[in-house]
Amino acid sequence: MDFQTIAVTHGEGIARLVLNRPEVMNALNSRMRREIVAALRDLPAATRCVVLTGAARAFCSGQDLGDASAGLNVEATLRDEYEPMLAAIRDAPVPVISAVNGVAAGAGANLALAADVVIATQSASFVQAFSRIGLIPDAGGTHILPRAVGMARAMGMTLFAESVPAVKAAEWGLIWEAVPDAEFESVIAARAKYLAQGPTAAFMATRQALRAADGNDMAAQLQVEARLQGEMAATQDFAEGVAAFLQKRAPRFIGR
Repeated sequence: MDFQTIAVTHGEGIARLVLNRPEVMNALNSRMRREIVAALRDLPAATRCVVLTGAARAFCSGQDLGDASAGLNVEATLRDEYEPMLAAIRDAPVPVISAVNGVAAGAGANLALAADVVIATQSASFVQAFSRIGLIPDAGGTHILPRAVGMARAMGMTLFAESVPAVKAAEWGLIWEAVPDAEFESVIAARAKYLAQGPTAAFMATRQALRAADGNDMAAQLQVEARLQGEMAATQDFAEGVAAFLQKRAPRFIGR
């Protein structure tokens, strides 16, 4: 696909997807949503980690309100364009890091939160801006927020539509970490490298198990753990991890 709204690079097992409409703070339009899906569905076999970030001073300002096609049928747009985009992120075959380099607002905030790990600059912020224009949170926000920060904070974030600084978002457990702006690129590079060199199958099984826990009691979750752990114990990565531990060396995992 000829990418026009995102920039995609690959190297050392890492796919880097950059939302690239800086003139509108990387607002989401129909083409950008399609391009994100295409990029994630066509990852090279060597890919072992995805980094999703934004160009210039913003991560994503949310839905492009100037995109006339989105206003024709909002419900259809959410079902036909947003749902596939969010599914492509959450079901990616490798870990996905959202590298939030600036404001993440509305659907842009929930796009970021759909990733496995969210790392932000300390100057970044998250804004559930929907009520400002008479809408409810979408793009998965009503599912993600109460589970991440609890009902009281989720309700306050969405009703008041106030900006939550990245440092507070990390304290609340909404994101993994907020790092000094000057260290952001090096931290993202190190985190992505760690995941790209790690046991991809175990990472994906971990993601599967943690998500399953939301609908399971302890007995059911123990069964999930036993099944997935049995699968992981039969992998080459497990054999390599044990060998590396016994030999006191760094493991060399094979990836996916």
